[in-house]
Amino acid sequence: MSRDNDKTLKEAMDQMLKVYRLKHKFDETHAVESWETIVGKAVANRTKEIFIRDKKLFVRIESSVVKNELTIMRAQIMVNLNEKAGSEVVSEIIFL
Repeated sequence: MSRDNDKTLKEAMDQMLKVYRLKHKFDETHAVESWETIVGKAVANRTKEIFIRDKKLFVRIESSVVKNELTIMRAQIMVNLNEKAGSEVVSEIIFL
């Protein structure tokens, strides 16, 4: 017995996030939370601060060697973060 207006929980949550204009912030938070998964535990442990502002990901790294390696992998990290978030939330990465 299916109704025409039945929705899955995921569809209902997506609709709610859009109505309250929280979808973009939710996607940004998801991207930041997936940092450890994308770069690995060793790099994540050396990350002091990470946040997104105006589609720019700001990352404070305490190791200059790790910062240099991440600079080389910058494009791939952006692709992976946007893929995890499900939309383009990061267009640039700035290492502090």
